[in-house]
Amino acid sequence: MQGFRTHQHEREAVDDLWQRTLSHIPSSYGKLVYLASLRNPDTGRYEHYGLSLNPNSADANRALRRSHESIFQEWVAYSLEQKKTDLDLYISTIESTAKDDLLDAWLRLTPYKNLVPASIQGPERQKHCSDFEAILGLLKNVYGVAFPDPNA
Repeated sequence: MQGFRTHQHEREAVDDLWQRTLSHIPSSYGKLVYLASLRNPDTGRYEHYGLSLNPNSADANRALRRSHESIFQEWVAYSLEQKKTDLDLYISTIESTAKDDLLDAWLRLTPYKNLVPASIQGPERQKHCSDFEAILGLLKNVYGVAFPDPNA
């Protein structure tokens, strides 16, 4: 019975996450950014204030990890065209940063590499990075951003 309760708590945590947060993020890439931001870089555990109020934080961590993996699988399965469309949607929702500044930061800081769930290794991780870099090549031309000087 304990396993059933754990699964039920985890399911409730996932449902809550989708209802309250993820359903309001229009792009898959945006969901990926959000979920990756909940992962503590020091521990690898996912931390979400609202879900941590749940008496069983292991359920919340598992729910967030599985949601992150699911969204990543969805994203990595997109064609390059679908990824570019989704990135365009994500970029259109960012109001506080100029588009050329955003792309310049992506080129310099490569934050897309940190969006991959820890459980994803090998080809899928490489495909994510190579596809994103190909799209960045297109977007830098659209927004007139030069590749950053690696010596700067």
